[in-house]
Amino acid sequence: MSFVTPIALVGLLAIPALILLSIARDRQRDRYAMRFPAAGTLARAAGSDDAYVRWLPSALALAAAAALIVAAAHPQRTVRVPLQEASIVLVTDHSGSMAATDVEPDRLTAAKNAAESFVNALPGGVRLGIVAYSAVPDDVQPPSTDHDQTKQAIERQIASGGTATGDAVDSALGLLRPRKSSRTPAAIVLLSDGATTAGGDPIDAANRAKQLKVPVYTVALGTQDATVPDPRGGPGLPAIPDPETLRRMSELSGGRAFTAQDAGRLGAIYKALGSQLGSKAETRDAIGLPIAVGLVLLLAAGGLVLRRRVVA
Repeated sequence: MSFVTPIALVGLLAIPALILLSIARDRQRDRYAMRFPAAGTLARAAGSDDAYVRWLPSALALAAAAALIVAAAHPQRTVRVPLQEASIVLVTDHSGSMAATDVEPDRLTAAKNAAESFVNALPGGVRLGIVAYSAVPDDVQPPSTDHDQTKQAIERQIASGGTATGDAVDSALGLLRPRKSSRTPAAIVLLSDGATTAGGDPIDAANRAKQLKVPVYTVALGTQDATVPDPRGGPGLPAIPDPETLRRMSELSGGRAFTAQDAGRLGAIYKALGSQLGSKAETRDAIGLPIAVGLVLLLAAGGLVLRRRVVA
């Protein structure tokens, strides 16, 4: 919650001052009444109201004043509204190290499930594409509102080959570059579980993303001690993630970096990214509620005063 004219809130300081003044006047009246002992008997004979009945109209009037003072400060609230024209490219690593089982049931399956959660969290109007890669980008789809195509590309990934993260990001930028001249937001969401072993330097690709004003949100998947089976029958091969390079990529491009060591954390990250990238923050007026509350309280206070006069 924010206020356009917060200086108006200073008026709220008058509320406790009025309460203290009313209490002081009430006590003065009580002291005056003690000089005339018969006054209490006369009041009871006239059927005087209980204390809370006497105070209620004043309390409602003060509450109304407080609500109207808040309204005078012109409150605003920030809400997230769905984007209908954003373009996002998922860049997903399906190299051989994605077969590691340190993330249950394995890295690739966990990544597929999380990516589908991401797609489901996006509004239908968001244009979504995908670049799946191992040693080269091997499944490339331009952004489209047909999200089912992206889901199908996610499902057909198989863990094999090396890791060409730089080339995959460059491929994603190629899909987004034609839309650079428009004002629609664009972003890349990159998931990888290992260091680059093929293709161009991912840091260079991040610098190109910065030039194109395309933030890269990175997710480093897996634990440091994970291994995958050696196809030649030797001891397990290390499948070490590279969160430092991914962090540098996100910082350079203006995105954010995440790390995930289990499926639950990965799913939460992707769901949050889907909600964030598929919507934008928008400021809206919130002046209506305090005005309505203030007017209702004023009417209630006035009604009680009229009732007491009629009864009297």
